[in-house]
Order: sequence, then C-alpha cells, then structure tokens
Amino acid sequence: MTFPKLPARAAYIHLNNPEKRNALSLSVLQDLRAQLHRHLTSPRTGELLLLPPFKPKSILDLRVHERNTGPTKWLTHSAAWRDDRKGLPNVLVLRSEGPVFSAGHDLHELQDASSSSSSSSSSSSSSSSSSSLAEARKTFELCAEVMSLIRRSPAPVVCPIQGLATAAGFQLAMTADYPIALGSTRFQLPGMRIGLPCTSPATAVSRRLPAALAYRLFATGESISAAELGNGVLDVVPVPEHAESTDTAAIAFEARVEEVVRRLAEETAGQPQAFGKWAYWTQLAIDHDRGETEFSDEFDAAARWAGVVMAMHAQTEDAKEGMSAWSAKRTPEWKT
Repeated sequence: MTFPKLPARAAYIHLNNPEKRNALSLSVLQDLRAQLHRHLTSPRTGELLLLPPFKPKSILDLRVHERNTGPTKWLTHSAAWRDDRKGLPNVLVLRSEGPVFSAGHDLHELQDASSSSSSSSSSSSSSSSSSSLAEARKTFELCAEVMSLIRRSPAPVVCPIQGLATAAGFQLAMTADYPIALGSTRFQLPGMRIGLPCTSPATAVSRRLPAALAYRLFATGESISAAELGNGVLDVVPVPEHAESTDTAAIAFEARVEEVVRRLAEETAGQPQAFGKWAYWTQLAIDHDRGETEFSDEFDAAARWAGVVMAMHAQTEDAKEGMSAWSAKRTPEWKT
C-alpha cells in the first residue's frame, strides 16, 4: 500500500505486518522504535530529543536552559531548535497497512513462548519458565517504551485508524496525540475473554475515555465504534450515506487526515507545537493533593503555572512573528 504524500514537514511511521493484522510482535515493536528514534534523534548531536517529564517542576530546568546551554534548550530557543532538529519532521503520522489498524500483541508469539515453557522436562521447567517470563517482559517493556516515545515526541503524532484496533492496538491509537477514525471503526479490549486482562492497554484507554466506560470495555471485552466513542475521544469522520458500496468513506477519511496533517505541518510552527504539547499535558496533571504546589486548588495552580509558560511562549521567534503577521494581516513565516 502506498500512503498519500505528506507535506514537507511531516513524516510517516508505520506498522508493516498486514498478514497478521498488524499484530505488535517483538520485531514489529523493534521496528517501530527504530523509526521513532530516526525521526526524533538530532542529526547534529546524535541525541534523542524528547519532551521533558510531564512534571510542573521541569519548568525550572527549561528556564535555566533557555538562558544557558542545556539538553532542552531546543524546546524554548528558536535558534537551538533549528540547529538541533534540522531536517527532522514537525509532525509524525502513524499508519498501518491492510483492513485492520492493529490487533494488539502477537498472541501466537506469546503462546509459543508459554508452550515451550510448559512442554519442557521437569528438571528444566524452572529455567524455561524464567526464560518465558523474560521474553514476555521484553515484549511488554518494549511496548511501554514505544508508547513513551510517542507520548514524549516533540512532533505531534497523528494516527489514522482503519477497520479495527484491539488491545495494544487500541492502546497505540489512544497514545497518539491526534487519533482519527471513520465512525464505523471498532475498538476493543478483549483480553478478559481469554484470561489475559488488558492492563497495559488500559493505561492509555482509561486516560482518553471516561473512566466508567473504559472499565466497562476492560471488564466485558465488548467492542465499541468510533461513532459511539465520539469526538470527545478522537476525531470521528462520519461515514457518508451509501458508503458501503462505494469508496466514499475512504475518500472522506483520507481527506480529513490530509486536512489535519496539513494544518499542523503548514499552518503552525514546530517549536510552539512541541512546547505547547508538553505544557498542556503537564498543567492537566497538576494535583494539589499530591503537594505539588502551594496554591489553593488544582485550577489555581494550573492557571498560575501556565502563566509562567505563556510568558516564555511570548518570547519565542514564532510567537513574535505570529503576532506581527496578525497585526499586519499577512500569513506568518514560521521560524521553526
């Protein structure tokens, strides 16, 4: 399958396992990690450029690095962004081939590891069991690493989802910054039905969906459509009337994906998107009860903290250019 051409500042990362419904086998996860590293590693320094931890106190390091040289100066200083991220995309598009976005972890791979353990002789069963556990841990740890790379990517990750996303495939879709799906696309956490609760996938799903709904899907294994999830969870593209017998649905889907990617890649600048992504999720996680602030409540804490960040936003070249362009009623010429 040939994916549509992207704007100059966007790039694809993709799953390429359509024969197995894009199951997230160990090799597929390794390939996905390699693709992410390639698009997130500085050509100048060879360092992986990720957003800082989503913690309010990280702003202290950013303010120091803004004034001096530091590992995250690229996030707040336009010249450092251009130097350290030269040639890297401002937007990533996560896609897969075939009728299914992803069926989750490769159960055959996990089953083979388990079977090799159970079929071993009693004298070696202990070591085989340990080996099987190690293989399973390797897969799940790598999956968690890939999810973390997506979450901390300075380039927003757009995720067009086709057909079906189950278990870790559902997790992958909900970890992306901007999931998009036709209203008929199905989502599912089926693990409970085979005695393997989708605990890892639930980490992303429970943070994107209302908690009660996420638990219902987790406990029952039932599927749900994108239309039922609604635009509060992901960007839902309505299925056009009579789309079952034509390519109308696919055309509408691709048109929406193209529109979103173009808007992010061409109508906004890279550094404000990256800094804004970090600040947005950080302020959302501020919790007064955990003693993270000295303010009266979470809203007060978030508002004051965000005010500090806004002052930093306003000093960037892109912000100055954007305000100048707005005043002059012209199209901005972004610096990052």
